[in-house]
Amino acid sequence: MTTIQRRRVVITGMGTVNPCGNTVAETWENLLAGRSGIGLITKFDVADYACKIAGQVKDFNPDLSIDRKEQKKMDLFIQYAMAASQEAMRDSGLGELSKAERELFGVSIGSGIGGLSTIWEEANGYRGPRRTSPFFIPSLIINLASGFVSIKYGLQGPNAAMATACATGTHAIGDAARQIMFGYADRMIAGGSDSVINPLGVGGFGAMRALSTRNEAPQEASRPFDKGRDGFVMAEGAGIVVMEEYELAKARGAKIYAEVCGYGMSGDAHHITSPSEDGDGPRRVMAAAIKDAGITPEQVGYANAHGTSTPAGDRIECSALRGVFGAHAAKLKVSSTKSMTGHLLGAAGGLETIVSALVASTGRIPPTINVVDQDPDCDLDVTANAAGTFDGEYVLNNNFGFGGTNGCLVLRKI
Repeated sequence: MTTIQRRRVVITGMGTVNPCGNTVAETWENLLAGRSGIGLITKFDVADYACKIAGQVKDFNPDLSIDRKEQKKMDLFIQYAMAASQEAMRDSGLGELSKAERELFGVSIGSGIGGLSTIWEEANGYRGPRRTSPFFIPSLIINLASGFVSIKYGLQGPNAAMATACATGTHAIGDAARQIMFGYADRMIAGGSDSVINPLGVGGFGAMRALSTRNEAPQEASRPFDKGRDGFVMAEGAGIVVMEEYELAKARGAKIYAEVCGYGMSGDAHHITSPSEDGDGPRRVMAAAIKDAGITPEQVGYANAHGTSTPAGDRIECSALRGVFGAHAAKLKVSSTKSMTGHLLGAAGGLETIVSALVASTGRIPPTINVVDQDPDCDLDVTANAAGTFDGEYVLNNNFGFGGTNGCLVLRKI
């Protein structure tokens, strides 16, 4: 049997748009300082809604990354992906690409829900088939984020889009890394983007009783691992990375944030929205990513938790972490940056991969804010309320989604 030699994959560029900042630098500064990006919803009238809070992107200017004529063809989730991709490409330092290089440069940007805002707006202003916008369908399809990015940069390699709910960004990056590992591409732009803070999105999640209703104190509403948590806070944005084969990146003198060395996927096969009480799916996905990285659990020093601030989810994830790491769980540093950003749905894994790469490269850990009375069922070192430090080599990033889909990445400091 022929043994396939795995190539090393590294992150060389990063870009984001999210409630805590419209660039990676701004986001990182706010996260380390423990500043929340959550506030009252201003996009529509929430008088009749039980949940009146969200993590909205602020002061977003699409003119900085998209031609005005093109903007009308794009739902906001695509615009966010375009802006974050532009920052990531600039950050990577990649300049003019040859045709051969473009043929081996792909895009994998997913979305949990896609163009729900476009659907809402079109349906509420619908005036019959002869007045329907020709851009309606292209502006809302999930894979058009990848499509528009590939067209902008002329990238002709693998072109795909994940749609695995809140695990989307992690799966998109993990699958893109494998494209590079096994030689189907040399470089990939990958991540996730979502924007569903609209009457349908907030109404739908609210009907499921999934959202926090701590409306009187928005910045305190997302409180992973705290006994007072009452649901997640919906957020929007994009998190995008540029990945390259290690030798190519090294040869051109690229700045390297971290190596993507482990990836795992699993399914709960339990319930469409709730994980099983035993945490078996999350436990297996972390074990799979660690095995894929070729390391032991004891070598992982930090975990960016899915940590959505739901009563059951946080408890079950902590149980799964203890199941994977055993006695080492007491030494493991954990945090949930969703305490500040809210939950970016399909974009969460993209943004949190960026955070994990920065933890690996800088040795600093953003806190979990709003931990006032830590749940005894979440008795890990959750980096409560103040930034921490990290001096290890490996970090882990979790994201789990409706339908029982789980994703986990292991990154290595270089």
